[in-house]
Amino acid sequence: MRKYNTILVDVDTNTARITINRADKMNALNAETLAEISAIFDELENDHTVRGVIFTGAGSKAFIAGADITEFQGLTASEAFALAERGHLQVMDKIANFSKPVIAAVNGFALGGGLELAMACHIRVASEGAKLGLPEVSLGIIPGYGGTQRLTQLVGRGKALEMIMTADMIVAEEALTWGLVNYVVPADELLTKCYSLLEKIYTRSPIAISYAIDAVNTSLINPENGFKKEIELFAQSFDTVESKEGIQAFIEKRKPNF
Repeated sequence: MRKYNTILVDVDTNTARITINRADKMNALNAETLAEISAIFDELENDHTVRGVIFTGAGSKAFIAGADITEFQGLTASEAFALAERGHLQVMDKIANFSKPVIAAVNGFALGGGLELAMACHIRVASEGAKLGLPEVSLGIIPGYGGTQRLTQLVGRGKALEMIMTADMIVAEEALTWGLVNYVVPADELLTKCYSLLEKIYTRSPIAISYAIDAVNTSLINPENGFKKEIELFAQSFDTVESKEGIQAFIEKRKPNF
């Protein structure tokens, strides 16, 4: 695995933990960091020993406090279009469509691009002190890495527009009530909770999990296509070794060997 400048990658058995390592900048996403996130996901996709990913931020203050705003200064509309498109295709969509489970361990501020990255993950676990928000309208812009879309999918139109238009942060407990995060835990239990979720997932079929991610994501784009995709992937799963093992294990009243 190659060495990166702005992220740390630790692989423990089946789990890769990616840490945004720019604590002095509140782990803000600059161009180099985004490129490195894209590259590590390409590596992990092809690493069959890795079955899941945890994202977190260095230090105790921030998960990711947003994009690096200094890189926005002086951008033309065409340059901003290219920036957002790269962010979508090479980072956020790559995370959202990753074939293995990705959990965001939100250990502090998750703002702007940081919240957008957390929302691209499949599951979000927040520490009790975490704060989340999309403050872009305070800068005269709007979220550009999927925030308007994924926030609406998670919390509904009314809450999404309130959060985006006020630019206010919400605390972790409120995010839990809204459905923006899956769990809120004490800070010293954050990574433990993420690892325990993955360990449970690892007892299930990896192929079936990848199919489920694909089906759910398809439904978000077009519900009718989602139903069709589900039927197709349900059928395809019966041709896998894992389905044969899972069904046989159920009949034999034993745990499957995935």
